[in-house]
Amino acid sequence: MTTPATDDESHRAETPPPPPPEPSSDGGNGDGSDHGGDAGTDEELHGLLAEFDTPGALIAAARKVKNAGFTEFDCYSPFPVHGIDAAMGIQRTKLPLLVFAGGLAGLFLGTLMQWWMNAYDWPWNVAGKPTWSIPANVPISYETTILLSVLTTFFGMWAANKLPQVWHPFFRLDRFAKATDDGFFLGVEASDKRFDLEQTKQLLVAAGASHVDECYVDARPEARTMPRWILAAMAVLTMLAVIPIALVYKARATKSNQPHYHVFSDMDFQPKAKSDQPFTEFADGRANRGQLLGTVARGALKADDAYYRGLSGGQWLTGLPVQVEPTSAVIDRGQERYNIYCAPCHGFDGAGHGIIPERMAMLGGAWEARNLVDRGSVVIKMPNGQLFNTISNGNNTMMGYAAQIPVDDRWAIVLYVRALERSQNAAESELPPGAEVR
Repeated sequence: MTTPATDDESHRAETPPPPPPEPSSDGGNGDGSDHGGDAGTDEELHGLLAEFDTPGALIAAARKVKNAGFTEFDCYSPFPVHGIDAAMGIQRTKLPLLVFAGGLAGLFLGTLMQWWMNAYDWPWNVAGKPTWSIPANVPISYETTILLSVLTTFFGMWAANKLPQVWHPFFRLDRFAKATDDGFFLGVEASDKRFDLEQTKQLLVAAGASHVDECYVDARPEARTMPRWILAAMAVLTMLAVIPIALVYKARATKSNQPHYHVFSDMDFQPKAKSDQPFTEFADGRANRGQLLGTVARGALKADDAYYRGLSGGQWLTGLPVQVEPTSAVIDRGQERYNIYCAPCHGFDGAGHGIIPERMAMLGGAWEARNLVDRGSVVIKMPNGQLFNTISNGNNTMMGYAAQIPVDDRWAIVLYVRALERSQNAAESELPPGAEVR
């Protein structure tokens, strides 16, 4: 270890390191300890570890070491230091290219998997739809793209950084423990082609290092061999990991009249009441409890007859409920809902020539939809409340749409039907100037 000679000469001189102690009988460092700093008979120099007082000093030192031609060095700090990558000359990572390749592989494999399952191995006709189409397979292909991109990012980062690395020669130095707290270190490895012990020490001291330590590692071959118990544990774990896969393949290749074994039962076998089945928890033995008399679900009272049923004093409402304001926006909304729910039968012009009657006529049927806009149509003579009730509950062959169309939209359809009737039955004198009469 080297230290500055004086405060004003800390960057110009250093105290020479003490001579190495005599090797001890145990082949260690001479003092029986396992820490580097002095070379024993069975140890070789791994490199030099220099400590710096501030992140700025670490950046400046990294720049000097890089400019001196060193390539086998690294910096250690308790937190990320902005600018250290450029100072060390670290090139842009190739990880984005690997992630892009992983995403492409996920896209291809996910699409291929779905094609093989649905279009080749087990084609299944679902409502006449094609067994293979791109839109139906986009969600799964998207998910497999994300999955392989994430896995490539995670494991690619570990591989690029040579992780996991559970031990490093610098761990032998007590001073290196400060790298997780308040120490800033630069380590130069002896394997660097520019490395020379004394000259490298002088370079690090000149760069502002407050301490420079030599780090030695055990050079014996047996010391660098993975312990046998670790290899045995890895072999056992590998064999255990194969067991579930073997059980899966066994289940695929055999038949059984027994139900599947649930590893996680979740809620499949919990005691619970199912509709229309016996249940002993209640006195009458029935699981279906029905509605409690005299109760109404929250928000389901619907006491306003005009708004919810189109009635006023027991008669059909001729005007509009107070909640409905006949604005252009409401009529436009009514047109949109009409085109979705009503036009297939009544047609876009309300004359009853929608695509469904036309299809019936092609098949030889005689069914027709009601004309909504003819002057003699009963719809024109209907009060608004009765028309609303017809939309809600249906009439004759027409089904009710109360379950599909909210109350506001049903009143909007009433307004649009009235506008449709008015547009096709207006007198010429009622038309605006310049309007074309057909």
